[in-house]
Amino acid sequence: MPLVASTDLPTFARLKQEGETVVPRDVALRQEIRELHIGLLNMMPDAALEATERQFFRLVGESNQIAQFYMHPFTLKELARGGAAADYVGRYYETFDQLKEQGLDALIISGANVTQPDLALEPFWKPLIQVIDWAYENVTSTLCSCLATHAVLQFRYGQKRRHQGFKRWGVYSHRVVDRRHPLVSDVNTRFDVPHSRFNDVSRAQFEAAGLHILAESAVAGVHLATSEDGFRIVFSQGHPEYDTVSLFKEYKREVTRFVNGERADYPPLPEHYFALKSEAILEEHRERVLAAKARGAPVPDLPESHIGKGLDNTWHDTAEAVVNNWIGKVYQITSNSRRKPFQEGVDPKDPLGLRK
Repeated sequence: MPLVASTDLPTFARLKQEGETVVPRDVALRQEIRELHIGLLNMMPDAALEATERQFFRLVGESNQIAQFYMHPFTLKELARGGAAADYVGRYYETFDQLKEQGLDALIISGANVTQPDLALEPFWKPLIQVIDWAYENVTSTLCSCLATHAVLQFRYGQKRRHQGFKRWGVYSHRVVDRRHPLVSDVNTRFDVPHSRFNDVSRAQFEAAGLHILAESAVAGVHLATSEDGFRIVFSQGHPEYDTVSLFKEYKREVTRFVNGERADYPPLPEHYFALKSEAILEEHRERVLAAKARGAPVPDLPESHIGKGLDNTWHDTAEAVVNNWIGKVYQITSNSRRKPFQEGVDPKDPLGLRK
């Protein structure tokens, strides 16, 4: 069902151009279709702010639930922003205080860039905790992505993420380990998910916290899990929301950082992402860059046109199915009032009836 363009946020126009169903607010108000109001706490840095909007809005809009989706992006003032991004947020984003007053049916929390060895030292730590604590009591379900997952595991369950000593970077095969859970209903039992992180929360840590593990990779570890009640919080360590080109863009940024002297080593290729021909082209480019830097000569441009057409997306369909299941359960257990997270008769400690 459609996304409702409730504001002039540019993401709505961009998604409509891509073929997504987006309707103006005045049209939506004339239709007797249930509304679902979903918040997006977007903590990504300026360069990825709008792309992150599009990725999560797109996944929500592709849900086949009979509802109209109102998206409510907001961020934290403690996150440093450049002038253009600050203006963008000021113009198009809502505030947390506004959303607390209005209420939400569900909440998505994006990842974020960090600069401190301990998440508790980050400037956004305390305000993020406030958002998650409020959501736990007032929102039916919160979907946490990557950094948000690590933050919740640390402050709510006492499980600190651990640096892997390297960056887990690429697209990895995962298996569903609890096929009975509604979030993975009709999902392929084996599917891919992109990962991009230096830190990890292990299976043993998820288990020690009493959480439900739904999908994991033999290489990349736990991807999908839920809080002990099965639904109140949904954890993701990977990035199923990524566009096909997201890892390529990240790779390009890291190559540029190397060229500019901002990192000492040439970045490795993301694993299981590029086709063999593309890998060969990029390895050849690497040798040309290193040779040029050694001579003090101009560095050649990355051969993007030879790479982009060869990229495959092997994860979006599964991501769409999981988010559809998530929204479907939100739809089922919420009342018509967005100020009440659960219908009468729904046990908040077991909203999906998993213990029956």
